[in-house]
Amino acid sequence: MNTGPGTGTGVDLDPGVGLDPGVSLGLVVELGERVRVSEGGRVLVGGAPMRLLRLNERAARYLDGRRLRVVDATSAQLADRLLASGVANPVLGELPAAELSAVTVVVPVRDRPGTLDRLLSGLAGQLEVIVVDDRSRDPSAIARVADRHGAKLVALPVNRGPATARNTGLAQVTTPLVVFVDSDVVVEPAALALLARHFHQPRVAAVAPRILGLAEPGGTNWIGRYEDARSSLDMGPVAALVHPRSAVGWVPAACLMARVAALRPGFTFTDGQRVAEDVDLVWRLAAAGWQVRHEPAVTARHDHRSGLTAWLGRKAFYGTGATVLASRHDDAVAPAVFAPWSAGVAVTLLAQRRWSLPTAAAILTAQSVRLARAGISPGVARHGLAANANQTSGLLLRHWWPLSLAGCLVSRRLRRAVLAAAVVDGLVDYRRCAPGLDPARFLLARRLDDLAYGTGLWAGALRGRTLRPLLPARPGRPARPGRPAKPGQPGTR
Repeated sequence: MNTGPGTGTGVDLDPGVGLDPGVSLGLVVELGERVRVSEGGRVLVGGAPMRLLRLNERAARYLDGRRLRVVDATSAQLADRLLASGVANPVLGELPAAELSAVTVVVPVRDRPGTLDRLLSGLAGQLEVIVVDDRSRDPSAIARVADRHGAKLVALPVNRGPATARNTGLAQVTTPLVVFVDSDVVVEPAALALLARHFHQPRVAAVAPRILGLAEPGGTNWIGRYEDARSSLDMGPVAALVHPRSAVGWVPAACLMARVAALRPGFTFTDGQRVAEDVDLVWRLAAAGWQVRHEPAVTARHDHRSGLTAWLGRKAFYGTGATVLASRHDDAVAPAVFAPWSAGVAVTLLAQRRWSLPTAAAILTAQSVRLARAGISPGVARHGLAANANQTSGLLLRHWWPLSLAGCLVSRRLRRAVLAAAVVDGLVDYRRCAPGLDPARFLLARRLDDLAYGTGLWAGALRGRTLRPLLPARPGRPARPGRPAKPGQPGTR
């Protein structure tokens, strides 16, 4: 986390300007849960990356507690600034209602007629649906399900993957909004109507609900219970603006609603890309100035893998996507982002010398003083220290685990560090997730998750002959997502 005097910005609003086109009258926004407010609402610290916003007295008066309602051009300008910086989010219940007639559902599918039938049954014929059969082994079964529910069927002659299937369906859409829904997802029409409310704001290109597990009759095994608490598709309970290095860095296309006008050529899924195609699209939209939002007040349900082999394989598969992303988005895919002071703390503590604790304390104190001089609460430095510890654990246990394993064979200090990280990280995560699983099996699943993802990460990097997805972000270099894919790059055809 890079936080310092240079991050402070003033908001001096001009009441003479016209209503900002990025927001509408009546919009209500609310400061994020992690945003700190001081000086009677005149100083806000938060967003992603974290920044300090100083409001003038006129602007601060528009804040009613932690909410702001757009009533004129000045409040519209302030709301737009807060939304674009990730400091605030729209209040879903205050957005105008949306009509389902504006939404078309696109379902990419290969085989799995049973889950497709379940999805379409849940939609109850209330939306237009396009099913894209990505060369199923039994296409007649898919055709029967689509026909039974009145869905339009498009059959691909060869299997090209979900990205191409979604683009094929998108080309048939005539409504202003499209929602991509995988066949193993269940989502209700009312949930989609709530998501559609966000598109009253013209800067919004895409919105995703929170993806939770689909309850199985008779319960599930320990892997399924771990996935229910910590699925790779679950972006958590906090609303967020989505972009690299945000609290929510990406959202899955398992259920993703988008503005059709935003998905122009160059801003659709990359044809033929079979992994991380959703991350790639979201980052390109964000880099182009569109807003992508995670809306946890709306949920969809997903069939989680609970068989050990299939589960580990899927985690490894996700890891291979980092190489594709690195070729297009550079440091946006970096597994860690260290400010110089936080990197110093990490290295000092890992050294495990007598001088480690006092030196780390001195670095933290110096950073707190620096922030205080800039008018930022010292608590921000403590928050940064916690983020730093989380990133360091992630490197040791997930992204760099082959190196950690090799180092543990020769270094007692590294063995202690890895063991401490594995236990502390797991217990902190256990407390945060509150899974329906005992701590021992949760920790085992958590570490297997890391090992599988890291294996895929290294396999992809070696296959692509690049270290970029394994390296922390370069100091002072911002994330640069959004470079268009070129023919011949990984994941393109």
